[in-house]
Amino acid sequence: MIEEIRIHDLGVITDAVLPLGPGLSILSGETGAGKTMVVTALGMLLGNRSDAGAVRAGAPRAVAEAVVRVAGGHPAAALVEDAGGAVDVETVGAHEEALVTLARTVTAEGRSRAHVGGRSAPVGTLSAVGQTLVAVHGQSDQLRLRSPAAQRHALDQYAGEELAADLARYRGLLGEYRTAQQQLREVTEHGRERALEAQTLQGALEEIDAVDPQPGEDERLDQESQRLTNLEQLRAAALTAHTALSGGEFAEGDAADATALIAAAQRALEQEAAADRELEELAARVAELSVLVTDVAADLSGYASGLDDEGPARLAEVEARRARLKTLTRKYGATVDEVLEWADRSRQRLDELTDDPAREEELRARLEQLRTGLAELADRMTRRRREAAERLSAAVSEELTALAMPNASLVIEVEPVEEFTAHGRDEISFLLRPHAAATPRPLGKGASGGELSRLMLAIEVVLAAVDPVPTFVFDEVDSGVGGKAAVEIGRRLKMLAQHVQVLVVTHLPQVAAFADQHVLVTKSGDATVSDVRVLDEEERVVELARMLAGHEDSAAAREHARELVRGAALEPAGGTGADPGRPGGERAPRGDRPGGARSAR
Repeated sequence: MIEEIRIHDLGVITDAVLPLGPGLSILSGETGAGKTMVVTALGMLLGNRSDAGAVRAGAPRAVAEAVVRVAGGHPAAALVEDAGGAVDVETVGAHEEALVTLARTVTAEGRSRAHVGGRSAPVGTLSAVGQTLVAVHGQSDQLRLRSPAAQRHALDQYAGEELAADLARYRGLLGEYRTAQQQLREVTEHGRERALEAQTLQGALEEIDAVDPQPGEDERLDQESQRLTNLEQLRAAALTAHTALSGGEFAEGDAADATALIAAAQRALEQEAAADRELEELAARVAELSVLVTDVAADLSGYASGLDDEGPARLAEVEARRARLKTLTRKYGATVDEVLEWADRSRQRLDELTDDPAREEELRARLEQLRTGLAELADRMTRRRREAAERLSAAVSEELTALAMPNASLVIEVEPVEEFTAHGRDEISFLLRPHAAATPRPLGKGASGGELSRLMLAIEVVLAAVDPVPTFVFDEVDSGVGGKAAVEIGRRLKMLAQHVQVLVVTHLPQVAAFADQHVLVTKSGDATVSDVRVLDEEERVVELARMLAGHEDSAAAREHARELVRGAALEPAGGTGADPGRPGGERAPRGDRPGGARSAR
């Protein structure tokens, strides 16, 4: 819900902070006091087109800011974080809540800037965030449920979990269907290209198979080539090391070798080792060293002898093999291993390309199977939507009767189409029939602003438990009504406020009497400045008296105002109509239908 709205230099409001709470908040004031500026400020925060004319005369800019509290994980918080903005997360009881800040600035020249979570962002981002938080129903601009997509979403939410389950299965099949369609299109429309690709792959694979490379072969041959190229140097090094360790025919003069020196050291230590344990341990280590030197000398001798068996012939073989492998690595991969990986992928692709006739037949059969499954699910969704549409129409039409529109009704058309879409094969339209003999027309056509606001109120009351947004704003929803109808409007606003936060701009005391919080907009004597403040109980009575009689000092008017407040407090929480969530419009016990709407969760 919106916790606070701050308005600066917007219209006649210079600087106002409007704290809001849960439930029903009423906004009242004399004509021209600036009530509409609060709705205008919310419109700015929803990304509406900026209007330089709304900036207070003489001020450089107008600013609207809001602090909104939402449940942890709400889409608004995710959108703000995606835009780089900050979200304050608080733990309240056993769950988390997030505080989101929104701001919009409009200059006197008409330039506009938006901020979400303290971070500058495009107005489109502000609009995306705002539309998950606030639904505005104004005299001339009904923002919620005006698009076919929003109407379909509302009906689907009302239809409940069975439709949601069907829709999830349908979308899974639709994904498979579109994939199979694409594969069949590729097989049938690109036959020549596929044949050329198969021919190219076949030639490449034959070339690779002729060479028959082995994993890691290029690295092994590189090492062998380097050894063969340096054969004499390697042999000389091995013989020199062997002579130094164990002597032999290549030893110079009487120079002692390592084996002889270590043997002399071992004998000297062993003669005295019995006298000292530490010396005995050292003698044992020298003995180990003697064995190791002898082993290394033998290995060096074997290494040098082995080099004698390799020569120019083997080097020529190695270089020829490396050249053949190099031909492959220039074409198909940087290494032999990459060439082999490419060959594996190409064999799989070649199998696909050379099996086109059988694959085409298989794909056509699969498509027919998927099409049948999609059609069955789409038909079932159509039936569920029509059943839900009848219940929703009946519930809303009953609400309209209580809202001084006894002859009006909501008509919901569910018309199947041929194409499979992501939502099924239905086109959803919400229509208003002003009276029984009239032709239903789309929402917003053929109805006054007040009638349209009341229609939206009726719909929102019925949908409140299954498809809510955190905050609803109604601008003069009571236009053109009074008396008992005004009381019914107030009652239904109160019902809606059981599920969500509701802010209402009104002139009618019968509606204002239902408020959980009453906000007054007042103007100065010269009507150039307005102020916004929350009324206490006695101030509320005074304002209701002014709305009733135009004389807030009248004792009779004040007593009448108190009577209105007492009467509103005694009104039942539920509505007077049938439970909108029950087939056929049958009534439910009062305790089973909070706010007059059924929860489909």
